[in-house]
Amino acid sequence: MFVLGVLTGFYLCSIASSTYGTWANNLYSNSLNHANEVDKPSSQPHIIFIMVDDQGFRDVGYHGSEIKTPTLDWLAATGVKLENYYVQPLCSPSRSQFMTGRYQIHTGLQHSIIRPTQPNCLPLENVTLPQKLKSAGYSTHMVGKWHLGFYKRGCMPTQRGFDTFFGSLLGSGDYYSHYKCDSPGMCGYDLHEGEEAAWEQDQGIYSTSMYTQKALSVLASHNPKRPIFLYLAFQAVHSPLQVPARYLERYKSIPNQQRRKYAAMVSCLDEAMRNLTLALKRYGYYDNMVMVYSSDNGGQPLAGGSNWPLRGSKGTYWEGGIRAVGFVHSPLLTKRRTRCRALIHITDWYPTLVTLGEGTLDENQSLDGYDVWESISEGRPSPRHDILHNIDPIFTKAKNGSWKAGYGIWNTAVQAALRVGDWKLLTGVPGYSDWVPPQTFSTLQLANRWHNERVRWDRGKSVWLFNITADPFERVDLSRRYPHIVKRMLLRLLQYNKTAVPCRYPPKDYRSNPQYNGGVWGPWHSDDDKEEDESDNSLFSHLGNMKSKKNMKQKGKLKGKA
Repeated sequence: MFVLGVLTGFYLCSIASSTYGTWANNLYSNSLNHANEVDKPSSQPHIIFIMVDDQGFRDVGYHGSEIKTPTLDWLAATGVKLENYYVQPLCSPSRSQFMTGRYQIHTGLQHSIIRPTQPNCLPLENVTLPQKLKSAGYSTHMVGKWHLGFYKRGCMPTQRGFDTFFGSLLGSGDYYSHYKCDSPGMCGYDLHEGEEAAWEQDQGIYSTSMYTQKALSVLASHNPKRPIFLYLAFQAVHSPLQVPARYLERYKSIPNQQRRKYAAMVSCLDEAMRNLTLALKRYGYYDNMVMVYSSDNGGQPLAGGSNWPLRGSKGTYWEGGIRAVGFVHSPLLTKRRTRCRALIHITDWYPTLVTLGEGTLDENQSLDGYDVWESISEGRPSPRHDILHNIDPIFTKAKNGSWKAGYGIWNTAVQAALRVGDWKLLTGVPGYSDWVPPQTFSTLQLANRWHNERVRWDRGKSVWLFNITADPFERVDLSRRYPHIVKRMLLRLLQYNKTAVPCRYPPKDYRSNPQYNGGVWGPWHSDDDKEEDESDNSLFSHLGNMKSKKNMKQKGKLKGKA
């Protein structure tokens, strides 16, 4: 049985004992220094936000997984489990919405992810969550994966509200060497301290351990009587599948190699969370702390992840791509040891955490998120009734999509997804649509899709409608049975689209090649350089201009609940 209170040591994955000993002594020394400081404790809670990468819905013990996650299970069980919690299907979109509290259509990041070779980043006109918390008196620190662009210095984490940053700028990389190749000949080093390459700090340590070590160092050197915002964005459990050998020993019974490595990576992550929690207690943060744990998107079955019994995977708008593992752990919760079934979206953390941190929200920010603290802490209904999962004006690959299929309201060739109340609407190509059952991972090699559960009615379709409350696994398409609901949902999409800004997805800039930057991935534009001219870029587009004459005449608003 896992009992956190009686654990006394830190056990960092695969760190040499001499390195650990020096580091642990420094932590203890710094904590003693804080004991001599006389400050009135702040009423503002410490905010610890944990973002994990590609963890599937089933890849946590309390969702029935064979993967052992005693720490995550304990933190969730003694906090509030978020069982109706949604993120985006890919890395950059989720992170951008967390940082801004705004949907992708309102930041211009509607399409795909931010590529390392693109002159693109989270638009600078957006006030970020750390900027808001910093203005409220918080010390702000980021450790881990950024993936929100870095083509110029102004895009870097330390220019977007973080006092310190230690981590990677790209979406993935080697867990030990911290190198990443985007394509042949486009390879470089991706570990940074502030705005410089972290050559001297790099000891070849496995990134989950390295990031945990850094996070604990931040906590040890900070005065716990002053509010801190720590954003710990683990690289784990994103591919490549790499993990210290000792974690593999626990999963000899899993024959599938990808699943076995993935499970071991999750166990190392769980141990990291144990060490973090112990440090929060040891250094005086725990009693006035709010910890949020969130995956950034669904799991990738081809890389060992599992979203069963949900449909789909990472990169799709099926539930398996966007319904996330999430929980809140805090002594400040009014009702603990509960499950929150209120509808919550990743954009909600911005107003929720700013309000908790006694910051101010500006009316002109036009946030899409809601303050959901009372829903989480007290079990009250969610103020949120709908979620725009996305409208992607570039992704129009549905061969049978048309204005006709969208009742003259919407071009169903466009990839879009919308949740209103119990109902969920998808148009275009939502993505890989199978259900991948646990037995898929019971063979030596990952089974191909013919071993998965598949539907027979998807061919030729470009519109789907589901009652997610009654059918959370998206087994029964109701679009033909309830055309009036489809029409109302399409009108809601149209309304949202009228507020969309142009999509930012510029072509590759070969000046981004690390060989021109000392072998390091980093900014290649000057901050004084002119911004990308959207009018001259064929990949900048705006779905709002894609209206038929019939649609131009439609002025009615969607009334009532869809």
